[in-house]
Amino acid sequence: MPTLGAIADDFTGATDLATMLVARGYRTVVTVGTDAFADGTGNRTLRDADAVVVALKSRTAPVEEAVGASLTALRALREAGCARYYFKYCSTFDSTPRGNIGPVADALLAELDEHRTVVVPSFPATGRTVDQGLLYVHGELLQDSPMRHHPLTPMRDSDLRRLLAPQTGHPVRLIGLDTVRAGSDALRAALDAPDLADALVVVDAVSDQDLETVCAATAHLALVTGAAGLALGLTGPHAEAARATPASGPGDPGVVLSGSASSATRAQVAHARTRLPHRKLDVAALRTDFSGTVAGLVAFARRAWDDDPAKPPLIYAVGDLGDLEQTAPDGAPAASELVERALAACATGLVAAGARRLLVAGGETSGAVVTALGVRTLSIGAPIAPGVTWARAEGRADGRDHTVDLALKSGNFGDTAIFTEAWSALA
Repeated sequence: MPTLGAIADDFTGATDLATMLVARGYRTVVTVGTDAFADGTGNRTLRDADAVVVALKSRTAPVEEAVGASLTALRALREAGCARYYFKYCSTFDSTPRGNIGPVADALLAELDEHRTVVVPSFPATGRTVDQGLLYVHGELLQDSPMRHHPLTPMRDSDLRRLLAPQTGHPVRLIGLDTVRAGSDALRAALDAPDLADALVVVDAVSDQDLETVCAATAHLALVTGAAGLALGLTGPHAEAARATPASGPGDPGVVLSGSASSATRAQVAHARTRLPHRKLDVAALRTDFSGTVAGLVAFARRAWDDDPAKPPLIYAVGDLGDLEQTAPDGAPAASELVERALAACATGLVAAGARRLLVAGGETSGAVVTALGVRTLSIGAPIAPGVTWARAEGRADGRDHTVDLALKSGNFGDTAIFTEAWSALA
């Protein structure tokens, strides 16, 4: 029976955290929403897990929708037997001025009848650190990083206290690195101080050892919040939990579907275009003939498989920032919505045509693809890069059951060659 329950605000974040939990000794299952809980603890997949991560598509949803989905997930996890909870959000603290990080944290605390928690987006392995309450990305302040150009959640402030204050009904406080470096006992005493009894507490961390200290000092809290890095200090019941065996075999058809506009993904696209067959989404064509354009993309991928099965085709949305549509025609859907719909439709068409390996880039795109494929559970497989892993996905779409290998990559994660080299992890 699971004892640790996590709620992730997007699908890439869910697999990111699950990968960390598996490495820390937790048999971990990712559920897409809460449908998999329909049978309660009688569901063998959940019953045999030590930890369950519920993947939501709530990061950029309206605040009320994000809060409602998160509370539904929390209640399902409690019913399944979980006693401790983890609210997972992106290490770049992706949110709008209204939320959704603060409102969801507030709602979870209220549901649990708790009054304080920590805010720890640090993940040094991916270059995210917090010092003096300021969030850095590879040594650069968040507000100066490429995240300031994010089309959905542009991050133009690095001060986590200023970012959170308008989002929460709790006071926002800071515990600095000097207290963290004094050890877990000192940090716990600081967290338990009366003036922090009703606070969201931002905690500095710039190294893995700092995160291990934070994790040890917060073991008594019913709820923690942060990026996947906070799980570094957890210790599960196994030395290392078993990873899922691949659903595919060598030579099975694969595809890269990239909807992210992040600078990291644009560099990955540029690298892959010199090595893989590729096709860029045509937003204007999607507006004119959505079904026909998608059918053409599926046909392109199938031809690429026939020409060279060892080179998975790349279908991508953004090569450079000039590809970002500033405004949609009056009454027309935004380009981002069309991209999500198109790549999700490509995924279902390609799985129906025989694809067994899909690497998806971008949190919103990943959510759209997973939903379209009717995925209910993800079993964590071989790691690819910090925060990125293959997972065995079981789902049902268009009346057919399917099992595929699926990698969901946050736009900011992975090295430049990930689209060409990820496949070797399945061998």
